[in-house]
This record gives sequence, C-alpha cells and structure tokens, in this order.
Amino acid sequence: LKDIQYIKSIYYNKLEIIRFTSNLGRYVGYTTYGVKNAERWNKDQSQIAAMRAQRETYCLHNIGIW
Repeated sequence: LKDIQYIKSIYYNKLEIIRFTSNLGRYVGYTTYGVKNAERWNKDQSQIAAMRAQRETYCLHNIGIW
C-alpha cells in the first residue's frame, strides 16, 4: 500500500505544464506558466490537503478492485 502514488497532470497542446504527485505532496511546474501556478497552488494549504486526500479516496479505495 505504501507504493501507491496519486498523480494528477495537466497538459496543454500535448505538453505537460504541471503535476501533483502524492509522493512529493506538492505541485511541480514544467513550463513558465506551470511554475507560476505551482507556486500559487502550493501556498494554498486547503488545495494541498485536498490533493493529498485523493490518494486515500481514489487509490486506496480501488486497490482491491484492480
């Protein structure tokens, strides 16, 4: 169960601009636009808490199914 990782990536024109990974527990930007948004979203503790909860809500709930 500890190896499970939740990843949310946002793409524009087939280019990944930002990613949240539950292992890091924060957003990482890959473009100028993505870096700016990652900094803004990482400051919002409610947004980070909601994304961290997605691992338990989505991944761990479905582990028995898959």
